Amino acid sequence: MAGTVGIGRRGVLAAGALAAVAACAPASREADSGKDREKGREKDSSQGDEKDNVRTDPAPLERRFTLLGPLSDVHWLGISLGEDSRMSAPGPVDVRVVGTARLDAGAGAAIVAVPQRDFRPVQPDRVPEKLAALLPQGVAWVRSEAFNQEVTGGRYTGEFSVDVRTDRVYFDTVDPSVPSVPASTGP
Repeated sequence: MAGTVGIGRRGVLAAGALAAVAACAPASREADSGKDREKGREKDSSQGDEKDNVRTDPAPLERRFTLLGPLSDVHWLGISLGEDSRMSAPGPVDVRVVGTARLDAGAGAAIVAVPQRDFRPVQPDRVPEKLAALLPQGVAWVRSEAFNQEVTGGRYTGEFSVDVRTDRVYFDTVDPSVPSVPASTGP
C-alpha cells in the first residue's frame, strides 16, 4: 500500500462516511415544493401534512376501482402506514386508501343483484375519525368477498361495502393499484 497516489485510504474512507451521512439527511425543502402530480394541486405547508386532508377528487379512485363506474360526492384519505417517526427506514410505504363515494343511480342495486357475489350485512370498522361524520346515516351496508376480489383483482387487499338505498360505497384498501388492463366499468 506504500506509495498510494491521490487521496489515499483515509480519504476514501472519509468520502464514504460523508456519503453515508448525506444519504441519511432529510430531503431538501425544494424537492417538496411545487405541484403534487398525482393530486394535481399545490402543496401548502401551512395546512399541515397532506395525508391529513380529506380528499374529494374522484379521478384517482376511478382509475383504481373501475368496476364501481363513475363516482361522485367522494370523500377519502390516503394514510401512510408504518410512518411513525422521522427515523423510519427509507423505502416503500404502504398506503391505506379509505373513503366513501356515490355510485351512479341504480348501480348499488345492480352490484348487489349478482347472486354469485353473496352480499352479507356488515358495519364498516376502523373508520377514520375524519370520515365518520361524512358517512350517511341509516344505511344498510352489505359486503361480498367475491365482489372485493373482483374489484381488487387480487392485486391488493380491499373491502367494498355498498348501500343499495343511497347508492353509496365505503371502501377500505391498502395499496390499491391501477389495473394494467382496465376492467369494464360499472356494476
